[in-house]
Amino acid sequence: MLNVPLPANEAERQQALDRLELLDTPADPYLDTLTRLAHDLFQVKMALVTLVDRDRQWFKSRQGLDVAETPRSLSYCSHAVLRDEPLIVEDSQVDERFAGSELARGTPDVRFYAGWPLHDATGLPLGTLCLADPKPRQFGPQDQFKLRDLAYLTENYLHLQHCSQQADALRDALSREQRKGMLDALTQVWNRAGLLHFLPLERAAAERNQLRVGLIYCDLDHFKQVNDQHGHDGGDHVLWESARRMSGAVRPQDVVTRNGGEEFVIITQVHDGRELLQVAERIRLAIASQPMTLENGEVPQTASLGCALLAPDESPVEGLKRADQALYRAKRGGRNRTELAP
Repeated sequence: MLNVPLPANEAERQQALDRLELLDTPADPYLDTLTRLAHDLFQVKMALVTLVDRDRQWFKSRQGLDVAETPRSLSYCSHAVLRDEPLIVEDSQVDERFAGSELARGTPDVRFYAGWPLHDATGLPLGTLCLADPKPRQFGPQDQFKLRDLAYLTENYLHLQHCSQQADALRDALSREQRKGMLDALTQVWNRAGLLHFLPLERAAAERNQLRVGLIYCDLDHFKQVNDQHGHDGGDHVLWESARRMSGAVRPQDVVTRNGGEEFVIITQVHDGRELLQVAERIRLAIASQPMTLENGEVPQTASLGCALLAPDESPVEGLKRADQALYRAKRGGRNRTELAP
């Protein structure tokens, strides 16, 4: 049950959000760059691109938060969408609009909030670019101008993304409910069901483009030590950050999936084994380039990768098996390296 009023044009607003086909889609490296910039610029715990759905707020991009969604009833973004104007809450415990409310009591980690509405091309509010922090803070006019500019970049990118060929292909291939079942909630990349779904599609596309399907198995090195030393929350953050770095290292048309645990599989279309190794090396270097920042310190992380070119008469299962075997050769060879299957 929502305890925040709905906008008068809620039905129209929800239809606009549904038409964009952004809900329950993989993370986007461009949006992650914007939220990371906002996170660092304002020095807050959380920076998010939030889409306000029927009964939830879903995070298309997130920094400083490990969950994919939260109830709409416990959402400052819902109030920003309701008013269709920026919402600044410097201290929820004393703000006359929210002090003592269920929202303020139910979100103790969000004592400070600043959200700027994001609209579709017709001007309907869809969600926000927002900042949140457990400590109160002042947020003056210059801060608001900076948040406005970042929201402008975010909003216009969403418009462009909606018009792109990649978005058209995704809409044609999967319904929203299918996407939800194929998306890994923690890392916000496709899960194993997504891997199995996209493999034949990528193979058909590669044949049309006169290319080869490349498979890259990526396994985070010594990941158990991360969980042992930093707890599962720390391990979850390393998985999330690793997925971000992988997605940022590959091309927009490549498919990044989480196969389970700390193991990922990337599907890519390439000309030959040399190009496949170049893609894999970009992924390896992106993960190992700098430590991952946790609340209690920094964690150096590396990955081992195994690659295989799918043969014309080979089943995807056999191709994945060869890539997996190459991965184990990389681990036996010292880890933090890439091997290509014969």
